[in-house]
Amino acid sequence: MSAATLQAYEVMDLVASLMNDTARSQYTYDAQIPYLNMALAELQEQFQINNVSVTNQTTSSPITVPIGTKSVNPTDGLGKGAAPNYPNDLVEIRGVYERLSGSTNPFIPLTKRDFLPHAIDDLPTDSLMYWIWEDQRIKFIGALTAREIKLDYIKTLFPKITDESQMLGVINSKTYLMYKTAALCSEFIGENKTRADDLNALAVMAIDRAVGISSKSKQNITTRRKPFMAAYKRRSFT
Repeated sequence: MSAATLQAYEVMDLVASLMNDTARSQYTYDAQIPYLNMALAELQEQFQINNVSVTNQTTSSPITVPIGTKSVNPTDGLGKGAAPNYPNDLVEIRGVYERLSGSTNPFIPLTKRDFLPHAIDDLPTDSLMYWIWEDQRIKFIGALTAREIKLDYIKTLFPKITDESQMLGVINSKTYLMYKTAALCSEFIGENKTRADDLNALAVMAIDRAVGISSKSKQNITTRRKPFMAAYKRRSFT
């Protein structure tokens, strides 16, 4: 079985065992679920802070930006906000790319700015050129042609868990979730601070291992280094 097929009950059964309640007479699934969700929220933040690759995402299909459109928007609480919309699982944008809508042209990166350049206010060009993040929207000056954009972004990982059969679906998460959920249950259900401290210490070691595995895998990514003499050739003398 792939580690990515991890289900909530697998973690919660181990939590009950850590609490000496294998039969789950006190630490039932219903009792554990709120604390599992807390552990999942913390795990997600840890993975995002450490740029664990499982949090990276590229939009699977282009987002169409019609002529003159000046923002890509979040969805509202009742459904879709004003179109076009960025993905619901977006946490932080790492790159925005554009091309002519409907074309097979390569995607070209847009330049991120803190503010849109006022020199071209209300003077759209054929392409979007620049983007900013403001009011939780991706904003542009607007373009004279319909564009397609793709995003590189950090994504949310976990849905809210409501029953034991739900998939958690993240590799290398089981040990941390087991210890962290047990620590929360021990402190807030069992009111046993000493055991909670011990379990939290195990959770810290587990997250260090999970992050370390990801960091080790990144060491295999090849990067092209500049030759030592490159800087020498550019240097000028007076």
